[in-house]
Amino acid sequence: MNTIESRYYDGTYLAENPDWDRKDSTWKADLVRAILSDFKILPSTVCEVGCGAGDILIHLRRYYPNAKFYGYDISPSVVLFWEQHNEEGGGVEFQLGNFHEINVVKYDVLLMLDVFEHVRDPFSFLENSKRHATYFVFHIPLDLSVSTILRGYPLINVRKKVGHLHYYTKDLALTMLFETGYEVLAWRYTNASLNSPHRSLKTRLAALPRRLVYAVNKDFGVRLLGGETLLVLAKPLS
Repeated sequence: MNTIESRYYDGTYLAENPDWDRKDSTWKADLVRAILSDFKILPSTVCEVGCGAGDILIHLRRYYPNAKFYGYDISPSVVLFWEQHNEEGGGVEFQLGNFHEINVVKYDVLLMLDVFEHVRDPFSFLENSKRHATYFVFHIPLDLSVSTILRGYPLINVRKKVGHLHYYTKDLALTMLFETGYEVLAWRYTNASLNSPHRSLKTRLAALPRRLVYAVNKDFGVRLLGGETLLVLAKPLS
């Protein structure tokens, strides 16, 4: 298989990312819980598309012990992580395959955390997802900034290492969701460059100047320096 998706099937992605970003799982689960709590959403069913190792669902299950959890991914490499969770009594139903082809259920909340920037056709992917849930939580890397464009290599690096095919600013990401039929209920920066466990040493060293720029104007600072991600709560447009 020689396609842009082959990295997820042939072990290339796992070789480049052996921990499958598991270090950020608790942090992301806390972000999801916070935005759902702000809108008093107490889900009884939660599904994550592109769940990877499944750790985010495992962490969320501790917050919602009465809910049922489901995870989908296309990569056979993650099955080993799922088996480990199952041995530990994880309580999540994992499925290997194309979510849109397999799923027949409508969930209370559907998670897409660092997902549609990897997809060949994000427009169709997002449009086809709307019927599968009442609420959606998106976590979107904001790869486009003055810094990344001027330096060039950061964009190529995330393309080669983690498979980002599409790059976003906050405004582009929110526009994409609107254009594919979603109503944005809330959005927030996650302060990933300051708080995420998985940030690089270079990002950690740049924390002080970043804080100073953010204190003047957060939007300007994100567009200038990058390193941010966006958390969005949305529902299908009625």
